[in-house]
Amino acid sequence: MKIVMLGAPGAGKGTQASMIAENFGIPHISTGDIFRANIKNGTELGKEAKAYMDKGELVPDELTVRLLLDRVAQDDCKEGYVLDGFPRTIPQAEVLEKELEKTGDKIDKAVNVDVPDENIVRRMSGRRACLKCGATYHIVHIPPKKEGICDVCGSELVLRDDDKEETVKNRLDVYHKQTSPLIDFYSKRNVLETVDGTKDSKEVFEDIKKILK
Repeated sequence: MKIVMLGAPGAGKGTQASMIAENFGIPHISTGDIFRANIKNGTELGKEAKAYMDKGELVPDELTVRLLLDRVAQDDCKEGYVLDGFPRTIPQAEVLEKELEKTGDKIDKAVNVDVPDENIVRRMSGRRACLKCGATYHIVHIPPKKEGICDVCGSELVLRDDDKEETVKNRLDVYHKQTSPLIDFYSKRNVLETVDGTKDSKEVFEDIKKILK
């Protein structure tokens, strides 16, 4: 089964993608991982991608799709895969669809993890991180034993720039402009399934399992 994960930043789609991959025995594929692997291995596609990244430019959609197709053509993807973080835009989805069609393939399910913006802002702005050992907390859901101090190494916890309310709102604005139109794109192809992402992550996964079975 070929699955695309959809959802706003902070909705938990990466967590769900990992759980799907483990449960169904299929690879969890993110474009970031593909870029890093190809660059590290010095592949021709990796060299092309690195040339753009070194200039601070976005890797073009066509090259990203070529990297992705190269990855999903590998043996471990024969039974399917979960795409996380791609496609992000309608043009990317269209290129992916066109290229998959050439091999008689298609996306089977697009799973949208739906969480209202206000929940995401609360969820992300409550995160705290230890920059020394990498431990992460949440002031409501996973608080440290002592406020502002890491349980593991005793260092001070910080609110990362990425998790600041203003940054989260900006990321959500970009998501609504560029990525949320994919919900309609996959709905028109009758492959969209939406789950309530405000539930506990294990409950969300149970809902996803019912859809995929």
